[in-house]
Amino acid sequence: MPVQDVIAKAQAAMKKTTDHLQQEFAKVRTGRATVTILDPVRVEYYGSSMPLNQVASLSVPDPRTIVIQPFEKAMLSPIEKAIREADLGLNPSNDGNVVRVPIPMLTEERRKEIVKMCKKFAEESRVAIRNIRRDHNELLKKIEKEEHLSEDERKRGEQEIQKVTDRFIKLIDDMTLAKEKEVMAV
Repeated sequence: MPVQDVIAKAQAAMKKTTDHLQQEFAKVRTGRATVTILDPVRVEYYGSSMPLNQVASLSVPDPRTIVIQPFEKAMLSPIEKAIREADLGLNPSNDGNVVRVPIPMLTEERRKEIVKMCKKFAEESRVAIRNIRRDHNELLKKIEKEEHLSEDERKRGEQEIQKVTDRFIKLIDDMTLAKEKEVMAV
């Protein structure tokens, strides 16, 4: 296996890690309405559990409200119940046509808790990136022994993997800083 393939595999794995972190950050409530905070909500629909966005259309008419328009009026109560049971700290109300979900303002203490949680997600991602680096460096050593890769080529490969690692760690740090600013903004 050529060194470039190992580097490309490491880069692809690190990209997946940062994509996952981006998804985790998207789910974090910032005090501003976004339909992604309802992603974990599952609604009972004719005996099967369905994601909310498959039984209703979701919209954000203003920064403090999410409006859910069910495809069938009979789904109003099950949607309202599912949001309450999802334990997101939201209190939906049903007006007979749509379900409105007001997004409450976050307290300073809650904002700090959310930032702490985001930093935990980021640290888990950094650890995952470092593990990917370690695994791919070990793969280079294995290739060096089995396929007679020169020591210089292995070291160049390890340096390239380190550069990729540094780039992804910086990306994680930047994403975390941006999310922290977003959460702490009033």
